[in-house]
Amino acid sequence: MPLSNRSTLTQYLIEERRRFPDASGALNALILDVALACKAIARAVAFGELGGAMGDAAPVGGEINVQGEVQKRLDVVSNEVFIRRNEWSGLLAGLASEEMEQPYQIPGSYPRGKYLLVFDPLDGSSNIDVNVSVGSIFSILRAPDDVIQSGRDVTEADFLQPGATQIAAGYALYGPTTMLMLSVGNGVAGFTLDPNLGEFMLTHSDVRVPADTREFAINASNSRFWEPPVKRYVDECLAGATGPRGKDFNMRWIASMVAEAHRILMRGGVFMYPRDMKDPSKPGRLRLLYEANPVGFLMEQAGGRASTGRQPVLGVKPSGLHQRIGLVFGSKNEVERIERYHHEPAAKESANPLFSERSLFRD
Repeated sequence: MPLSNRSTLTQYLIEERRRFPDASGALNALILDVALACKAIARAVAFGELGGAMGDAAPVGGEINVQGEVQKRLDVVSNEVFIRRNEWSGLLAGLASEEMEQPYQIPGSYPRGKYLLVFDPLDGSSNIDVNVSVGSIFSILRAPDDVIQSGRDVTEADFLQPGATQIAAGYALYGPTTMLMLSVGNGVAGFTLDPNLGEFMLTHSDVRVPADTREFAINASNSRFWEPPVKRYVDECLAGATGPRGKDFNMRWIASMVAEAHRILMRGGVFMYPRDMKDPSKPGRLRLLYEANPVGFLMEQAGGRASTGRQPVLGVKPSGLHQRIGLVFGSKNEVERIERYHHEPAAKESANPLFSERSLFRD
């Protein structure tokens, strides 16, 4: 499509707003502020070592964030960008980030609004030093009525809303091109950043996740900790055309969830970071509010499915700001199969062919 015929992100949002004649335009303005933050982060990522923001946040060993993970300099920079681009507008009642233990309060010098912004400012940052695609994930919620009416400071409890209540969600992918994938509750649209204009242009309308796939993504190094239903599913995929699935599968693993989600939105597949027995105190690895919920919202809006393995992830009532959870998402038929395996009686475990012993001299 010629550039002159493409819609900008602003035009797209105006068209979406026309479905709601009484809408004030506040949500559109908030999304544009988020998009501007993503443009700034994309520029910082693109400069890499030349921009002086690579490496750990602290000189020796790195700064440990609330997640118990080493912060990269770009984690800190990206978090600051999200705050500064969104705190001033009068659209937000508060923010919550992976990088901050408590919700961020809107400074008293700024007006407060009716939305809550939840975000992971730089997902996959452990890969930034090796130039693997990373991204930013965000979710927009409506603040509770008493917060809007009273203008009081937000609390952790105000953010603990099921993913089904999200008003909008999306992510920016910083790869060979910078892309913004967005849903405002009416399907999923994809925008590519035009570096000449500095605008996100609509390049992928009505994105749909194929119901079937031959690709799955999982961290195979954790196989010894997997629950039986996950082992069963992976074993069947690895058995290929001669196994019970009757077709060959490819296994992918990027270790950057935004990149994994983007691949699945573009061509299908299933991603698994399920609950396992590696650390029984943690019911999963990924964060519910600012990773699982926004990605789950996008998948469901694109005709895919997102699940804990046992129930739809968007139906889970959060219990904490940084709650972790198991997550399976992608092509609908594959996710439903994994859910079915979790609800069926446990079958006798079979040896995983990927990790069975091999020998060059075996007969």
